[in-house]
Amino acid sequence: MKKIITIIGARPQIIKAAALSRAIKTRFAHELHETLVHTGQHYDSNMSQVFFEEMDIPKPDFNLEAGSDTHGRQTARMIEKIEELLIIKQPDYVVLYGDTNSTLAGAIAAVKQHIPVVHIEAGLRSFNKKMPEEINRILCDHSATLLFTPTRTGLNNLIREGFKAHAAPPFSADNPGIFHCGDIMYDNSLFFGDMAATKSKVIKNHELENGNFILATIHRDNNTDDPKRLQAIFAALLEIASTHQTDLVIPVHPRTSKMLQKNITPDLFNAVVENARMKLIPPASFFDMIELEKNCQLVMTDSGGVQKEAYFFRKPVIILRSETEWVEIVENGTGRITGADTANILQAYEYFRAEENLTFPNVFGDGDAAGFICSVLTRK
Repeated sequence: MKKIITIIGARPQIIKAAALSRAIKTRFAHELHETLVHTGQHYDSNMSQVFFEEMDIPKPDFNLEAGSDTHGRQTARMIEKIEELLIIKQPDYVVLYGDTNSTLAGAIAAVKQHIPVVHIEAGLRSFNKKMPEEINRILCDHSATLLFTPTRTGLNNLIREGFKAHAAPPFSADNPGIFHCGDIMYDNSLFFGDMAATKSKVIKNHELENGNFILATIHRDNNTDDPKRLQAIFAALLEIASTHQTDLVIPVHPRTSKMLQKNITPDLFNAVVENARMKLIPPASFFDMIELEKNCQLVMTDSGGVQKEAYFFRKPVIILRSETEWVEIVENGTGRITGADTANILQAYEYFRAEENLTFPNVFGDGDAAGFICSVLTRK
């Protein structure tokens, strides 16, 4: 039996890891043993307890309690603690997700001990190295032994960076294997989609009409911490709510909550909080987000994960960034990149409001990315 250590550090990674844990439990239990490690990068014990129970996700075997700090201090603390654990456990693989500081720390700690790194969501590129996530993902990719990419674009990115498309085993950090496996979050959207309707009351509680509201999420620091950008985004949201008498549901991220009143003008802030159509609600649970995504007319977001989920549930998305790693959504015409520009946001909204012929071809796999990954990990 092969031993794997899965390292997570943020809520989206918990959800992604759930798909792999589920596949191991139901189909690969005699071949793989998983130890789940939470770095504590983002961790709230009360919220996480409900979160793990609600989704039937295995609770972490270890919490390293790294906590928040500057990028350097936080990452260094996690490397130290992960290294100590790997020395004791000596796993066959370290499994990492995405692009957080926990991902980077896990990759550095593992590769320096010659433990094979498995990177899920490899190959994605925004081509913006001002984003710390871009650096984390690239460094993890180039430390990895097995790289699993959700999209054909991701695979092509890796090949352009020098990875061999048809490398032969045995795989190593010097001879990595790259695989186009589909998106593991698509696995979860299919699995949890129907469950959300019975577990969430968010539509009823906020008196929303199915198909007649917009879901907006803003959390990236280059939007929240830049007064000009945050002002432009909320000016556009308010204009849409006021002009079109459309409800905007905004689950307010803690960072956004902290910066909103500070970084937009008093007049705009007062107009936002006083407008009944602007529904600023607490951060949404996983099932609440699924219900909001399933039932809205359109999504506006700076989140990479929410962009994909909008696509999974066949909703157009306005991308409040200057680039996206999910280029398939834009190429397909169901996503538009606007940045934090009021005029661009309003123009994109008018476009999608009038467009009735959107299609959502299957570009994110067959819904069994986790099964494919496990099958590769169990190869002799």
